[in-house]
Amino acid sequence: MVNIDDFVKRLEIILDYYTLNASSFADKIGVQRSSMSHLLSGRNKPSLDFVMKILEVFPDVDLYWLLNGKGNFPKSNDEISIQKSNVISEIEKTPSLISSNENFNAFDLFSEINHEKEKTEPKSPSPIKNQIFASEEDEIEKIIFFHKNGTFKVYIP
Repeated sequence: MVNIDDFVKRLEIILDYYTLNASSFADKIGVQRSSMSHLLSGRNKPSLDFVMKILEVFPDVDLYWLLNGKGNFPKSNDEISIQKSNVISEIEKTPSLISSNENFNAFDLFSEINHEKEKTEPKSPSPIKNQIFASEEDEIEKIIFFHKNGTFKVYIP
């Protein structure tokens, strides 16, 4: 459970670090000024959306430091490189679903429906781009894993 008083103190540290007042901070992260005021007064608790907006706009803020006071603010380059290597090692451990299925046909996921059409019409080879994932030109800013127990982890590659 996040201690609201401690969270507010860490939020004030962020404001001082970036030399922002509460209004300009709220505008910068895209929340209403009144919600920022309610948070700072201890009236309201921070929402997940509020926390994620802070992390999105201020990459130097460490999630665990913001929520629990563990970690450092601002993030050091060592922490960022450790997070990157952790993400890479997790990706390398994850088995590829496509490579495990040799019969996977990217053109037709519903083979029973279009099976006859495939036999009669020859297919010309064409490159397929997976539009779900970023293309080579796009850079991934962050990856967020949400767990069923209500926790989440943010990885910044």
